[in-house]
Amino acid sequence: MNLDNLNNLIELFSSQAEKQNKKSIFLEWLNPNNKKSYTWEESQKNILKLSKVIKENIREGDRCLLVSENRPEWFISDMAIMLSGGITVPAYTTYTEDDYKYLIEDCEPSLVIVSNHEMLKKLNNTINEKKFIKKVITLDEVNGAIHGLNIINRDNYLDFNIILKNNLLEKDIIQNKKLKRTSPACIIYTSGTGGNPKGVILSHGGILNNLVGACEIMKPLFSSRPVFLTWLPLSHSYEHCVQFAQIAVGAKVFYAEKIEKLLENISEAKPTIMTAVPRFYQNLYNKININLKKQTGFKAKLIEETLRLGKKKLLNQKMTFSEKLLNLIVETLVRKKIKKQFGGNLKAFVSGGGALDQEIGEFLNSVGLPTLQGYGLTETSPVVSCNPIHKIKVETVGPPFKGNQVKIAEDGEILVKGENVMLGYWNKKEETDKVIVNGWLHTGDIGEIDPEDGYLKITDRKKDIIVSAGGDNISPAKIENMITNEPEIDQCMVYGDKKNYLVALVVPSKDFLHEKEKINNVIEKINKKLTLLEKIKKIQLIDENFSIENGLMTPTMKVKRKKVTEKYKNQLEELY
Repeated sequence: MNLDNLNNLIELFSSQAEKQNKKSIFLEWLNPNNKKSYTWEESQKNILKLSKVIKENIREGDRCLLVSENRPEWFISDMAIMLSGGITVPAYTTYTEDDYKYLIEDCEPSLVIVSNHEMLKKLNNTINEKKFIKKVITLDEVNGAIHGLNIINRDNYLDFNIILKNNLLEKDIIQNKKLKRTSPACIIYTSGTGGNPKGVILSHGGILNNLVGACEIMKPLFSSRPVFLTWLPLSHSYEHCVQFAQIAVGAKVFYAEKIEKLLENISEAKPTIMTAVPRFYQNLYNKININLKKQTGFKAKLIEETLRLGKKKLLNQKMTFSEKLLNLIVETLVRKKIKKQFGGNLKAFVSGGGALDQEIGEFLNSVGLPTLQGYGLTETSPVVSCNPIHKIKVETVGPPFKGNQVKIAEDGEILVKGENVMLGYWNKKEETDKVIVNGWLHTGDIGEIDPEDGYLKITDRKKDIIVSAGGDNISPAKIENMITNEPEIDQCMVYGDKKNYLVALVVPSKDFLHEKEKINNVIEKINKKLTLLEKIKKIQLIDENFSIENGLMTPTMKVKRKKVTEKYKNQLEELY
């Protein structure tokens, strides 16, 4: 499929749906209480049916809020909104009532599509007071969704499943010829590590441009129809783009039941490719590493050789004949067993949404779990670059995708230009003009480009850099990664802007909650690997994890530094 010739994402789906076996399953939800699957033909018909109803209730360019867990209906709704001339505004299911109120007041949606009763409960008060919301469509049965809620106008509520039962007449089929590559496809709100989130307007062309690079990365990974397991929130730009990559390669898509059931879902789906964020890989690294360290004797030696030879292969170092032979043995005895835990068909993990620690990347690749680190932002639709399977450099985020221009500013900031760059922030021209200058997006990340192969390396986050009292720039991310790679420590945040030394908030692992001496020993061990400026002088142990639920992490599991600092301000200041 020539993605460069497509005008919009609807054309992408329609052309792929025509090529596929109409009876072949395209979308499937692994929720045992609500198991659903849709063929390519059913998906296409349902998109057309839903788009007819949406078009009757919105005008061209109206925003449509989509609040749902990952499920097949999410995809159908997204496509139907675009086909009807609307702009999808996905929202995290973990948002609070105030978060939804802010979002609704900012983008003023004409229509809301919401999954179930629990989610509608948080939206209901705002829906009741905003007259610009004309209709609400519930993915679950409408009477169940509204039960017990103060609904002002019941006629404004429609049932998704009833809509899909309608007959599709020829005259009802919408063909939106107005959608161009420059047309807005969605407004994705940044997860907001500090302050209110901003609505990022992404174009059809921006996402299609991204798919060219994504398909190049994926092409060598499979010879037959690929299988994806979707579990990251579809409201995040990373997974939102992945769903279109799934279309582009004609994949079968499974939607995970929930994060707690992820490993079970992996065994069931047997994915070819999985996308995840660094926090997932860090947990995976700790889990595998702890189990491996328990081994003794011959098994321990075997694991040692697995890691040594895996790293050698990763670095393209020559192996002796005996090493090649031994590598074949550990491939069968160690790597194959680890792969089996992930369904047995996994060709690669793709890491995005934050920096992956080099040690973790080397480890996963060495034990037979190829991990391709990429880089991007919501503002770049979202991928800028990614490592290809044939040449993985774990310390980098790979070469830029085709069509993405990347350069490094004088102060080290990464600048990006191309069709993939956002159209702007919704209703925030001043903010847009600050980050897009002469067509170049200022990413806020610090990096460098290898002059030999063009691979991009991220060295820091501009806004996260700690400036000491002496004016020295210190990277907290580097230190935090080193600390959380230790099994005794679950999470941490380094603090020390405009201070004489660094301190850290530390969340111990559950087995070390009250082992302050052991935690101090870990910090002491880490300090020996750090420069004088980077050393952690004091720590404060906390027994509550940073989480999405308590508002201290974003939905993609990044620490909200500002929120954490506000919450623990007194404890942090007591360390000075």
